[in-house]
Amino acid sequence: MSAHARSLDLERSALLVIDVQEGYRGKLHGEERLVQATGRLLEAAGILGVPVLVSEQYPKGLGATREEVACRIPAAAARFEKTSFSALGAEGLLDHLGSLGRTHVVVAGIETHVCVGQTIHGLLAEGFAVHAVRDAIGARFPLEDAAGWSKLVGSGAVPASSESVLFEWLRDARHPEFKAIHKLVT
Repeated sequence: MSAHARSLDLERSALLVIDVQEGYRGKLHGEERLVQATGRLLEAAGILGVPVLVSEQYPKGLGATREEVACRIPAAAARFEKTSFSALGAEGLLDHLGSLGRTHVVVAGIETHVCVGQTIHGLLAEGFAVHAVRDAIGARFPLEDAAGWSKLVGSGAVPASSESVLFEWLRDARHPEFKAIHKLVT
């Protein structure tokens, strides 16, 4: 069965989680939703063998990735510190992503209008198919979140939800990991 060009393919996917750090705790619009969806994506990536990349914006000032997310990051994940707003400015991140041979990048993180937006625009410019996970992307303020979301989708990012990503990765209820993935959404 062939898939639409804008559908995710498990074997061509990588997950990029941007700056879900302690310094933003209690400051995000829709924070609980974002944390749960990001955790769901990380767990599924670990189960399905999807490569994971995690960035942290100036962790000395903003802290590490928040614990309830960090504990769900697969052991093999690649981690990158940065000061640039785009995660592509983190030393080695773009090279590492390229070395994976994956052309679909599923993106989660904060903030929609700054680090997430600039990263997605950079990924699009590099030729990646970017899937922006709406329930796993957010910002401190609703206006900035909405404006950032409109811009990145208008620029060509494919809008998705964490659940839609998981089931696109599976493609079929006969997938050997279906039950494990299904538990993440029920």
